Amino acid sequence: MVDDRLARTAYERELHKHWEDKTDDPINLLLGKEDGLYHHHYAVGEFDRRVLLSDPTIREQRILSEMHRLETDQVKLILDGLGSISASDRILDGGSGRGGTSFMIHDRFRCHVEGVNFCKHQVQFAQNLSLKRGCESHVKFHHANMCNTRFRSGSFQAVVTNETTMYVNLVEAFTEFARLLVPGGRYTGVTWCWNDTAGGRTEDIDAIDRHYVCNINPRSAYFAAMHEAGLVPLRVLDLTKDAIPYWELRSASSLRTGVEPYFLSGHRSNRLQYMAFTAERVHEDEQTLRAN
Repeated sequence: MVDDRLARTAYERELHKHWEDKTDDPINLLLGKEDGLYHHHYAVGEFDRRVLLSDPTIREQRILSEMHRLETDQVKLILDGLGSISASDRILDGGSGRGGTSFMIHDRFRCHVEGVNFCKHQVQFAQNLSLKRGCESHVKFHHANMCNTRFRSGSFQAVVTNETTMYVNLVEAFTEFARLLVPGGRYTGVTWCWNDTAGGRTEDIDAIDRHYVCNINPRSAYFAAMHEAGLVPLRVLDLTKDAIPYWELRSASSLRTGVEPYFLSGHRSNRLQYMAFTAERVHEDEQTLRAN
C-alpha cells in the first residue's frame, strides 16, 4: 500500500501505479546506456538527417544515439535558466526520474542537488547512479511528492522541473516551490501545455493524456499559478517549432510507442506547445504588498 503522503488522491494513486509498473522502459534505458544519463523528457533542435539514410545494420543505433544527444542537449534549457549558481547552493529537482537532469546540474555547477520522485524504483536507480558517479554527497534522491516535499522553507536557491508539471495541480506545486525558495531564488522548467489562445483542448492532447496518465495544463494556467505563488516570470521561451524534429526522428525508431503522431500533429498545429519558463521568487515585503 502506497504511503498517503506520497499519493494523496485517487489520481496520484493511479499515476503512482503507472510509474511503479514501468520498471523496464527501453526507450529510456537503452538511450541512457551510452553515457549513464537517463532521461525522462523530450527535446528540441534539428537532428542529423543523414542517420535516416544509414545502412540498416546501424540505422537504429544511430537514431537512438541522436535522440539521446537531443535529450541531453535539452537539459541546457534548464541549466541556462538557472543563472549564477555557486557550489554551496542547493537545487531541488521536482520529479527527478532516473536522475539525468540532476546529474547534469551538478556536473555544470558542482552544487548540491536534491531530487524528489514518488516512483520508488526510479529513486533507487538514481541513488545507485549517484554512487557510481561518485557524487552521492552532493546529488541525493528522495522518495517524496514534489508538491509536499517536507523540506525546510527557504532552503533552496533554485527549483527545476523537466516535463513533470503536467502531473500536478499547478497552484499547489508552485506554492510549494515558492515556499522552498529563498527570496530571489529561481524556478525554471520545461513543459508541454495546450495553447488556450488557439482554442480548446484537441483529440491529440486527450490522447497524450491517456497515454501518459497526465493532465496537460493550458499555457495561461502557468502564469496564473506563478502569480498566485509569488513567482515573477523572467524568461519565457516558445520552443514548439523546435520540438518537431525530435518527434520526426523518434517516429523513425523501432522504439516508437504510438504517441508520436499526436505530438507531431499538436505541435504542427500550435495547439500543443513546448515551453520553457524561468521565474524569480519575490521578496517577503513585495509578497506582502501583492497580497494587500
